[in-house]
Amino acid sequence: MRIFTVNRESGSSLKSKTKPVCTRSSRSRIAQAVLFFSLAAFSGPALMAQNNAATTPTAEQGVQTLCQPEVIGNRRIPKESVLARLFSHQNDLYDPSVVERDFNSLWNTGYFDNIRIERLDTSKCVQLIIYVKEKPTIKELLYKGLSSVSQSDVLEAFKKAKVGLSVESQYDPTKIKRAEVVIKEMLAAHGHQFASVTETIKTIPPAGVSVTFNVKEGPTVKVGKIEFTGNSALSDRTLRRAMKNLKPIGIPHSILLENLFARTFDATKLDEDTERVRQAYRDRGYFKALTTEPTTHVRDAGGLNPFTLRPSKGKRVDILMPVEEGERYRLGGITFSGNKAVTNIKVLRAQFTQKDGEWFDATKFQKGLDQLRKSYGELGYINFVGSPTPRIDEAKKLIYLNIDIDEGKPFYVSRIEFTGNTITRDKVIRRELLLEEGQVYNSRLWDLSILRLNQLNYFDTLKADQDSESRQNADDGTVDLLLKLKEKGKNSIGLNGGISGLSGTFIGLNYSTNNFLGLGETLSVQANIGDLSRQLSFGFTEPYLHNKPISLGMQVFTQKYDYNPAKSYGIANNQSQNLTNAQQSLLTNYNTATTGLTITTSEPLRHLWTRTGVARIGLAYALSRSSVSTFNDNTRNVFQSLAFRSGVQGPNQLNGIVTSVLTPSFTFSSLDRAVGPHNGKDFNFDIQVAGIGGNVKYYSPQLSYRQFFPMKGLKVNREGHNVLGYRIQFAHTAGFGGDVAPPTNRFYSGGDQDIRGFDVRSAGPYTFIPTRVMFNLTNPDGNTVPIDPTNPTLGSIKIPIPVYRMVSIGGDTSFTSNVEYRIPIVSQVTFAFFTDFNLTFDAQASQLRQSVAGQAVIAGASYGCPTFVNGSCFGGQSVSFPQQLHVVPGTNFVPRMSNGAELQVILPIVNAPFRLYYAYNPLRLYKTIPQELAVPNSGVGNTFQSFFPNSDAGLYSYQQAVQYYGANYLLREPRKTFRLTVSTTF
Repeated sequence: MRIFTVNRESGSSLKSKTKPVCTRSSRSRIAQAVLFFSLAAFSGPALMAQNNAATTPTAEQGVQTLCQPEVIGNRRIPKESVLARLFSHQNDLYDPSVVERDFNSLWNTGYFDNIRIERLDTSKCVQLIIYVKEKPTIKELLYKGLSSVSQSDVLEAFKKAKVGLSVESQYDPTKIKRAEVVIKEMLAAHGHQFASVTETIKTIPPAGVSVTFNVKEGPTVKVGKIEFTGNSALSDRTLRRAMKNLKPIGIPHSILLENLFARTFDATKLDEDTERVRQAYRDRGYFKALTTEPTTHVRDAGGLNPFTLRPSKGKRVDILMPVEEGERYRLGGITFSGNKAVTNIKVLRAQFTQKDGEWFDATKFQKGLDQLRKSYGELGYINFVGSPTPRIDEAKKLIYLNIDIDEGKPFYVSRIEFTGNTITRDKVIRRELLLEEGQVYNSRLWDLSILRLNQLNYFDTLKADQDSESRQNADDGTVDLLLKLKEKGKNSIGLNGGISGLSGTFIGLNYSTNNFLGLGETLSVQANIGDLSRQLSFGFTEPYLHNKPISLGMQVFTQKYDYNPAKSYGIANNQSQNLTNAQQSLLTNYNTATTGLTITTSEPLRHLWTRTGVARIGLAYALSRSSVSTFNDNTRNVFQSLAFRSGVQGPNQLNGIVTSVLTPSFTFSSLDRAVGPHNGKDFNFDIQVAGIGGNVKYYSPQLSYRQFFPMKGLKVNREGHNVLGYRIQFAHTAGFGGDVAPPTNRFYSGGDQDIRGFDVRSAGPYTFIPTRVMFNLTNPDGNTVPIDPTNPTLGSIKIPIPVYRMVSIGGDTSFTSNVEYRIPIVSQVTFAFFTDFNLTFDAQASQLRQSVAGQAVIAGASYGCPTFVNGSCFGGQSVSFPQQLHVVPGTNFVPRMSNGAELQVILPIVNAPFRLYYAYNPLRLYKTIPQELAVPNSGVGNTFQSFFPNSDAGLYSYQQAVQYYGANYLLREPRKTFRLTVSTTF
C-alpha cells in the first residue's frame, strides 16, 4: 500500500486573517516536496524518465485503475457536488497530473479552507481519498454601537455594494473588510466622518462563526459656513441654494435660520454640489464659468445650542469654494448637421424651448437635447447621438451651437417576449401594447404601452428602465424587447368591514378577479351588510369584445341605504344618536331600496393618445326601480311635494320610482398605477340623462380631474418618495320637461369622501318648507284641553297651524377640491396632510318647485280653530303658499374648508383602507337663523294669533307656538373632528 498526498490549506486562521497559501500538512512533507522538486530540476531527463518508470504502471505491476473516490470531512456541501468537480472518475487510469487538476478544481470553488488528496493502493485499484475542511458559515451578524443607521439599511447597502455578506453565507475575510468600508461610507453620509469599525470573530461549533462589527461613530459632523470667492454677479445665497446636498435648510430658501438647520456633511456629495454651482452660472449665461476644488476646514462646533441652551457639540466643516465667473453670453442660434432622416430644420429647432437672443441656459439646452433624442427614438433611431459644438462670438457675446447628429439607422421590432406571466396569457398583454413585431421601434409608444399595462393592475408596477430590456442586432437593424412581469394575485376572496359615516358599521364578503382565467376579464361578487347599508351585486366585464379594444360590462345589484344623519353622527362620533326635536327637524332622514341592472361599454380613442396617457369614450345604461321611505315629517313633506314625477304626487310618488339613465362619458388617464398612484393625471367627464323608459327626468353633468406628483421634500422630483396629489370635482343636477331633479339625486356634501372635517351629508344649503302642524290646545296650567271633558278617551283639541320648517335637502350644484401630501412610512402605511374645500349650493331656484297637486294639498287645507263647538272647529282659514320653496338666507353659497392630518393603513385581509384623521375647519356655517312664520305675527287681518281661540287656553297656546315655531335656529357646524373610518377620498 502506497500513500500519495496532495495538500493545500488556506493558511488562514480566524484570527490572523492572512491570505491563503499552499502548504504541506507537516514540515516533513514540506521538506520532501522541496527535495523532490530540486531533484527533478537538476537531474534532467534521465531522472524524469526514472520517475516516470517508477510511477507508470507496467505489465508486471498490473493496470492501475481508479476506484470510486471517497470524500471525507464535508458537512454542508453534498458529496455529489464534490465528485462532480473531479476530472478523475472510476475505472479511469491513474494519472498524477489529473489528480493535480482535481485538487485545483476543488480549491478554486472557494468553498474550502483545507483540501488534502491521498492515494491508497489496493490489490484491485487505486483509491483517492479526498479530505476537505469547509469554510465556516456565518451564523450571526451583530452590530455594536451602531445608532445612526438601522441594521436593515446596512444590509440593503451590502446588497447594493455586492458585498455578499449575510447570515448563512460562507465566512470570507475579504468580504468582512469590504463590509467595514461600506459601513464607514454609510456613517460618513450621515455625518460621522471619523467613525471607526472593527470586527470580532467567534467560533460557533461545529462549523460556524459569529461576526460582530464594533462601531465607534465619533462626533457628528455638519456643514458649517459655506463661502465663495470670486463671485460678483451671483450672491453667496444664490450659489448656496444651488448646492442641493450640503446647503443649509433655511426658512425659506436659505433666507432665515441657516445656522440652526445645517445639513450633515458628506464629502462624497461635495463634488456634486461643486458642479451644481457651476451649472447655476451656466443657466444664467455664464458659459465659461469655472469652479475649482473647494477647500474644507474641520472645527469644533462651539457656541450655544438654541434648543438645549447648552454648548454645541460635534464638528463643523467650513467650505470655501473659489469661482471664476467669466463673461455672460446670449444664445446666438442653434444649427444642425448630419441630419438625413429629418431634414426639416424647424422641426429640429422646435425641440429646444430657448429662443435666440435670450441668456444662454445650459439646463434648457440639455432638455432640448433629451427631447431631440426622444423624438428620434419615436422614429426608430434608438442609437441617435447629438454632439453639440459651441462657437463663441466674443465681440457680441453670443454662443452659437451646432449639433452634429449621428442618426444611426432605424431599428425595427423583431420580437417581443414576456417573462413572469404564469397566469396572464400573452395575447392579453400584447393587445395592450402599441408596438407590434415588424413595426419601426417607437420609444414613446413603448413607454405608453407600459403605462397601459400598469393601469390594468394585473402586475406589480412596471418601470421602463428597470423591467424592460432591449437587445439590438446592429447588422439586421432589429431590436428584441423583453418585458419582465410579476403578477399580482388575480383572485381576491376576503372579508371587509369597518366603520364610516355613510355606511355605518358594516361587514361584507367579496370575491373578485381582475384577470379571470388569465384572459383579462373582471368578475366580482360582493355582499355587504351594516347599520346603514345592505348591498348585493354581481358584475362581469369583458375588456376586449371579439378581440377588439371594446369593453363590455354588466352589473346586477340590489341595495338599501339609510340616509340617516342622526345614526351616522352616533356611529362616526361614538356618541348617542338621540337628538333633540330641533336638531331632528334639520335633518333629511330617509332610506332607499333599489334593484337594477347596469350595462357599460367603452373604447379607446387611438387618435387622441398623447405622450403620456390614454383616452376612452364610454356609454352606460342603467335601469333601476326604487322606493323611498321617509323618517320625519319634514323630509316627507319635501319629498312628496317636489315636482319630480309628472302626474304623481303625495305618498305614491315615493314608490315605484323607475330610473332609466343613459350616460355618455369621456376619460383620460396617465396615472402610473391603478391603486395608490405616484405620478400622472386623469380626467373624467360624464353626463347622466334620465327620462326615456323611466318616470323621472333629469340631467346631471359631472367632471373630475386628479393629478399626482412625486416629491422629494417640498419639490417635485421624479425619484421622490412622497406624493403630492390634488382633485377638482364639479357636479350639477337639474330636471327638465316640467320636472325637477329627484331629491335623492341632489348633492349632500360632507364626510369622508369629499370634506373630511364635517359630518356626513351636512354641508349644504337649508330650505324652508311649509308644513301643517296639529298643535295641542293647552291650558295655562299645562294640561291639554279635551274634546269632551266627560269622555277623556276622545283626546285633546288640536289646532291646525301653518308653519315653515327648516330642513337640509342638499344642493343642485357642488364643487369640491382636495389636496394631499402623502408620506409613505412602511408598506401599506401612509401619513398625509390634507386640505379639503367644498361649496354646495342651489344655483337654480326653479329646482325647488313644488308640484301643483303637492302645493294644493298644503294650501287647500283649513288652518286655525278660533271656535270649537261640540268637537268641531269653526272659523278656519286658508293660507296661500308659494309654489317655489325658499332657500334659507345665509346658508346658500357658504364655503366649507377642512385642514388636517391622516394616518392610513391598508390591511390586506380586510382589503379596505383604515383611516384615522384629525381635521380643523377654518370655514364653516356658524349662524343664527331667524325663523319665518307662515303668516305675520302681528298686524291687521289674518295673523298667526287669529288661528287660536280668544280664551286663556288660546292665548297660552299661541304664546307656546310662537316660542316653539318662531324661535331662531342655531346652526353650529363643528370646529374640529377626530374620526376613525374606512373609506377613501380620492
